[in-house]
Amino acid sequence: MAIPHANPGEVIDLSPLADKIANTRTYTVFKTPTLEAIRLVLPAGKQIAEHKAPGEITVLCLEGRVVFTSGGATHQLTAGKMLYLRAAEPHALHAIEDSSILVTLSLR
Repeated sequence: MAIPHANPGEVIDLSPLADKIANTRTYTVFKTPTLEAIRLVLPAGKQIAEHKAPGEITVLCLEGRVVFTSGGATHQLTAGKMLYLRAAEPHALHAIEDSSILVTLSLR
């Protein structure tokens, strides 16, 4: 069953998933012609190989712990920590714990 996207003006609950994290899949929170928000759910040990996004991105850790590599630097993100990247900046990540992160992408 698909999770519907949020509508403009709708309150979006991004509370920690806690014990529901293992049964929740990654989903798009909303998408417009210029902006997309994705809740990325990562089990411990999951790696996403180096890649690039065409536009600027932000990565906000909602829960858990991930190691994020970009620009030759490694950053550990835990709940409440956020990272901003320029367009087309190569990056990769590795979930140390079961984690969920909010990724926002500029689509312009």
